[in-house]
Amino acid sequence: MDKAQLMANFATYNRDGITARTVRTALDRGEAAEGGLAPGLYCGVSSGTSGNRGLYIITEAERYRWLGTILAKGLPDVWRRRHRVAVILPQNSALYRAGNQSRWLKLAFFDLRQGPASWKEALADFDPTVIIAPPKILRWLAENADLGRLRPQRLFAGAETLDPPDRRIVEAAFSLRLGQIYMATEGLFAISCSQGRLHLTEDFVRFEFEPVGDQLVTPIVTDFSRHFQLTCRYRMNDLLRLGGRGCPCGSPLQVVDAVEGRQDDVFWFGDRMVTPDVLRNAVLDCSPSITDFRIQQRLDGSVDLRLPSTVEPAVQKSALAALEGALHTAVPVQRCTPDTNEQTEGPILVRLASWNLTPEQLLSHKLRRVERLRS
Repeated sequence: MDKAQLMANFATYNRDGITARTVRTALDRGEAAEGGLAPGLYCGVSSGTSGNRGLYIITEAERYRWLGTILAKGLPDVWRRRHRVAVILPQNSALYRAGNQSRWLKLAFFDLRQGPASWKEALADFDPTVIIAPPKILRWLAENADLGRLRPQRLFAGAETLDPPDRRIVEAAFSLRLGQIYMATEGLFAISCSQGRLHLTEDFVRFEFEPVGDQLVTPIVTDFSRHFQLTCRYRMNDLLRLGGRGCPCGSPLQVVDAVEGRQDDVFWFGDRMVTPDVLRNAVLDCSPSITDFRIQQRLDGSVDLRLPSTVEPAVQKSALAALEGALHTAVPVQRCTPDTNEQTEGPILVRLASWNLTPEQLLSHKLRRVERLRS
C-alpha cells in the first residue's frame, strides 16, 4: 500500500470505517483535539504543503504509547527532571497535547505559520530545555534569536531534510549536538540516540527496504503499535542511506546515516535518474560559502540552480559546473549562464537562475532544496 491507495480507500484501513471526508470535517471544525470523531479517537493531518496531505486516526492508548516512546528514546532522563519542550511546527495535534497531560513535561506549541518574529519572545520566556523544529527554523533561531536567553539542552530537527550547512550552523550557535526525529503521518520511524546517530524504531515497526540506486533505499513499513488504523507494508516516499549496525550507544537497532530526501524529487531523464543527495553534495562541496541553494527540475527536463546573491560569482559558476558534472553521469548537458546567455550543445539545459525567494517565503514553505517541479 502507499499514500494514494490509503487516501483513496481511507475507510477500508481503519476499524470503524471512518471516511477521509469525516476526518477533514472534524479537523475543519476544530474537533480533532477533543475526540470529535468518537470518544477516545483523535485525528490529525500531515504538516506537509502538498495538496494531498495525509490523514491519520489514533486512539487514546496509541497517543500515549507514542509519547512514551519519544520520551524513552529522546529524553531518557525525563524521570529524573521535568523538561520544558517547545514544539515548532505548522500543525498542532493531539499527539503533542498528550505531553502536557504528563507530570514529567511542560509542552508549548509555537505555530510555524505565524512566523518566528511573532513568537520568538514567547519562546525565550518559556525557556525550553528541548526544542523540536524543522531545520530552517532551528537555523533561523541560531542566526537571529537572543542566545543569551535561549539556552536549550537538547535540539531535535524534524519534518524536513537536514542538510550539512544547517547542521553546522545550528550546532555551532547552540554548542549542542543536533538530534533528529524521523516521523511522518504514517508513524514514528527513527530518533537520534545519545551519540547523535539516528536509529530506526525496529522494536515496534518492521522495516523492509526497496533499493532505489546509489546505495539508497525506500522503506516499506508495518507498524505493530497502531491497532486502529492499519499500516501494513506501507511504501514510504523517503530515500534513506543506511549505516552500519554498530553504535557506541549500544543499541542494536538499524542506524540511518541520512534521510536524503523524497522519491518525488529524484530527477529523471528518460529511464535514467539522479538522486537528490548527488546533486546536493555536488553544489555544497564547491565552497563552504554556499550555505543555501535550490536545485529544481522543470517539466521540460531543464534544471535551474539558484544561489543567494551573497555567493561570489566565481563560486556560483563553480557550483554550476559541479552540478553539470553530477548530471552528466546520467545525460549530456548544456549550459546557460545569466551573464552570457550562451548555450553549449547537449539535450538537457542547466542554468543559473535568480534567487527570487523572500525571507518570508524561506520560512513559510516546507524546505526542499532539491525539487522536481510538478507545474
